[in-house]
Order: sequence, then C-alpha cells, then structure tokens
Amino acid sequence: MLDTARPTRESEPAAASGADRRPERLVVQRGPFTGPTALVPEDLYAEVQRGAARRERDRIELAPATLVSTNTYWGRLHATYWQRWTAVPEVRVTARASGRGRIWLMASDTNKVARAVTVVEIDTDTDGGRDVELTGAIDRFLDGGGMWLEIGTDTGELAVSGVEWAVHVPPPARPTSMTICTYNRVDDCLNTLQALLDDPVALDRLALVRVVDQGSDPLESRDRFGTLAEVFGARLVYQRQPNLGGAGGFTRGLYEATAGDPADDHDVLLMDDDVQLDPEIVVRLTGFAACTTRPTIVGGQMLNLLHPGHVHITAEYAVPEKLRVGKPIPGALEEGYLLGRDERLLPIVQERRVDTEYNGWWSCLIPAPVVRAGGYPLPLFFQWDDVEFGYRAREHGFGTVSLPGAGVWHADFGWKDWDEWHRYFNQRNGLITAALRTGFDRRTVASTVVELLAQYLVGMQYGLAATLLTAVEDFLEGPSVLDDGSAAAAARIRRIRAAYPETAAVPITDVDLDPRESVVHLAGGKPSKMVRTWIKRALLQTSGRLPFRSGMVPAGEAHWWHVALFERAIVTDMAETGVRIRTRDTERLRELSTRGVQTVRRLYTEGPAVAREWKTAEPRLTARETWSRLYADS
Repeated sequence: MLDTARPTRESEPAAASGADRRPERLVVQRGPFTGPTALVPEDLYAEVQRGAARRERDRIELAPATLVSTNTYWGRLHATYWQRWTAVPEVRVTARASGRGRIWLMASDTNKVARAVTVVEIDTDTDGGRDVELTGAIDRFLDGGGMWLEIGTDTGELAVSGVEWAVHVPPPARPTSMTICTYNRVDDCLNTLQALLDDPVALDRLALVRVVDQGSDPLESRDRFGTLAEVFGARLVYQRQPNLGGAGGFTRGLYEATAGDPADDHDVLLMDDDVQLDPEIVVRLTGFAACTTRPTIVGGQMLNLLHPGHVHITAEYAVPEKLRVGKPIPGALEEGYLLGRDERLLPIVQERRVDTEYNGWWSCLIPAPVVRAGGYPLPLFFQWDDVEFGYRAREHGFGTVSLPGAGVWHADFGWKDWDEWHRYFNQRNGLITAALRTGFDRRTVASTVVELLAQYLVGMQYGLAATLLTAVEDFLEGPSVLDDGSAAAAARIRRIRAAYPETAAVPITDVDLDPRESVVHLAGGKPSKMVRTWIKRALLQTSGRLPFRSGMVPAGEAHWWHVALFERAIVTDMAETGVRIRTRDTERLRELSTRGVQTVRRLYTEGPAVAREWKTAEPRLTARETWSRLYADS
C-alpha cells in the first residue's frame, strides 16, 4: 500500500512570490490531430476538408491540394469563453512546419461567419522545418465565436507538428492535484492512470494524483497497479476507505487539499474512474482556471462513450423543487452530433457562449478558495452532490464554466435505466437541494411527487414507487439521515427494491415467452390531456379490463400511458441487455397508493419545517469536522 500521508511542498511546484509574479507564457491548449485511441473519431480533432493527410497525435502531413481545418470540438480555442471569464488580451499559436503551404489563424463571429486573422506562408525544404507563430486578439468574441487553424497546400507537401496555444498570465497561485474516486472498476481506473503517464506534459500540470479507492476489489491487488505506482513515484497518493459514494470519494480530495494553511492549498481536478481520458483536458482545464479573473469552477464536458461523436449537454441547470436535473440551458447543445453540419453546412460547434449553472463531476476543477468560502460537499453519497455544490458556490460569488473543447468520454446516460437503486439518491438528494437552495414551495414539491408516483403506479413500476416514497420519508426524517454519509441508506434501498421483481433486468432467454406474447407493441402519440389519460389508465389497472394481456414493449416506447394498457409488459431495459417484466398487482397498487397519500400529506404539511431544519444544519453538514468524523469512523 502506498504512503497515504500528505506530500510535502518539496514535491510540488513552487508558488511564485509577489515580487516574482511577472506574466509568463502558459500553454492553455495543444493541437492534437487525433484522439487517444482509434475508437474516438479523429475528425473531432481535425477535419480533412479536401485532399489527403496522414495524421499522428502531434503531427499532420498534407499531400498536395489538401485543406485541413481544426474548426472542431478539440481543435478550436473557444475564444468567447476566454473573453468572458478571463482578462487575457491575445493568444499566440506556435508550431513547427516544413514543406510548402499556408497556415491560417481563423476566427468566427457569433453567427459562425468565418474570417482570417493572419496567415503564414511556409516554403522550406529543410528536414527540421522552421518555427511559425500566429497571434490573435481575444477582443471580438463576447457573445460567441472561436479561433482555429486551417492548413493548406497547393502543389507541394506540408508537415505541421507541435501546435501550442499560449497566453501571458502570472504563474498560478496554487498547484493543482487530481482526485480519482473509484469503486470496483479496477481496469477502468488503471487505464485512466496509464493515460496520464502516457502524456508527460499533461501530468506535469498536476502536483499529485490521488486515487481514493472505496471498493472491495482494490487496485493495489493488481500487479499492474504496482508497476504504474512505481512510475508515478511520490506523485501518486493511494487511499483506501469504505464506500461513502462519489461524494465521499471526491470530497476526500478536497479535504486533503485544504488540510493546512491556505497558503498550502491545492486546487483539485476531480476525475471519474471509468472515463475514456484524453489527457489534453488536464492542460485545458488547468490553463483556463489559471487565467480566470477570480476563482472559478471549470468543468469538462461529457462526451458519450458509446457514441463518441456526441456531446451530452454543453451547459446545464436544475429545478430542485421539481426534482429535475440535467436540463439544457437555452442555446446549449443537447446530445449534439459534433461531426455533423447545420442547415448552412457549417460544423456543429458551441458557437454562442452559453453559461452553465453547474458541472458534473465526471471531470471538474474546483479551486480551493471556493471550498474555503462555501464549505465542503454534502455527505449525500452520490447524485446531486455536484449540483448542490455548484449552486452553493454561485451563492458565494463563484461561477462555473463548462469549457467546450475539454471533455471526457463517459457512459451514455441515455443507456442507463431510470428504474435503478440509485434513483433513491436522485430523489432524496433533490429534495435536500430544494430545501437548501430554493424557497421550497411545498405545492410544487408535493405536486411533483404526486405526478411521479401516479405515473409509476399505473406503469406497474411498484419498486420505483417504493423507492420514491422511501426517499421522501427519509428526507422528512431531517439531517440525521446523513450522519453516516448515507452508507446505510445505500444498502437499505437495495433490500427494499429486491422485493419487487420488475426492478431487475433478466436475459430474454430466461423468459418463457408464449409466441402470442412476442408481439412488439409500439406506443402511440403522447396524449394531449394527460390527467384525463391517467384517470382512464388507473381505472383500467384497478379493474383489470385491459386491452392487452401480455406483450413486448421496446425501451424507448415504455411510456406510462402505454405500459398501463397491459396486464403483463415485457419491457426492454434501457441498456438493451435484458428485459424487465412488469406485472399488474392490485395488492401492491393499493398498498403503495395508501402509503403515498400518507407520505404526500406529510410532505405538504411538514415539508416547510423540515426544510428549515435542513437549512439550519447546513453549516454543520458542510463543515470539515463532519467529514473528519466520517473519515475517522470509516
């Protein structure tokens, strides 16, 4: 087991003194031409618009009559974010070039109209080539726009390598460490560590890499981990602790990074263990964070792992009182296809600046002053911990940026089934966030719970209904439910759900299907009068006078108003690896309905007072002492 003690400052980059804080040139992004693996589309980095080119990670070779553009997700500098959040006046692009051709520094207006900023002519036959430099002012991008390179040849060949985008800024005030939280994803986590080692430039941006292992299958049990740890040396800190969820794992990094005098603080780059990592994100997040005019949370965006050409959402907001999270800010890309073209045949990019309200912790850099001012994350186990922390930071004057061109590939949310045990945390923690960060309008909160419960019951999702009611009841218990960091709740909700067969997906080969049950039933259009439709479906479910005895329903068609037409619905799981069998059960329906009435009545009458209890407890819940106790108890 590696030493878990906090490393000394001797192993960290020295912070500049006040007298030495002269502006220096900082590389804020590089110009890779391909991704970290052939599994991700190389056109996310550079696009060969005509002709032919040979790509390497750091180098591209153009044949005659070729044009290459980096007006892509990874290829462009999103200047609008730089003008809004930093005081950087210009960017300098440097590269090594040999052969004959041209390199243009291009820019776009808010409406995607391109313009040339400057151009360099290349005409050299020397093997090593020559250094080239292009400079662009960051001065006309407040509402939108970016900068990128175009590389072209006529009759000659041209090779370009070592592209770097750099700005003049004072040295960063604090070093940055990375915290990876992992739970029984050994191979994924080891791959992430290997990706960092494979990119020494990115790794040098990090004072240390902390792995918080909460699993029963530890990394240290693998020979490969020992090999990687030896290469990392003192820069790797490995810590074991019982499972306190993502909140407990990531908070451990923030906790250790702010353990001493503020002068010794680290900023912390949180990183999921199961991502496909391009280490370039480390350069971009740390570079941008070093340039913001005040401490700012800088988040990486989520690219879909199964569909790597898609970005999940480029800017998000939440509505806690309606238990809604992950809503796209107007103007943001939602499931945007980054390799596509718009109606004018221009690339799909986030041209207009869209400011987010929080960023998911699949990859997110949190400055130490944000923690010092607003406290630590809540011990929520997981779900909504990143959302609540982002909104709390906003209340203390610290914004969040979801930086385009800085992403990690993460498991697609659309391929995860809603009816899972962690939905308890989504719903309970949403209520807690509503209590802490909103006025907690009890009519809105109660009506939201009623609507969800009603849909679950007629859709024969009895386990999901029980999950929701348990979440509400535990919220009403008040702040004491977080005393153990929610570890007991995670185990208890699994036991509760185990009593409901439809909560588990089974292989379709394990289902004894009559040929008459194998008919696939697609849903019709969404009803225009939802309340009336629900009443009709509820009467069908309670009376048993249903149009279909049994049938198969595809995952994307499993709307409550459709599934409620069946006595037994064989619904494809969202992951499409199996099916969930929902069967009408009038006893369950009656039991959960009665419990639901009682729980919603309590929520409406007791909710405001309980919300005040949560608000009163906030300083304690977010205090360092709470996490000290949890880590000591574990």
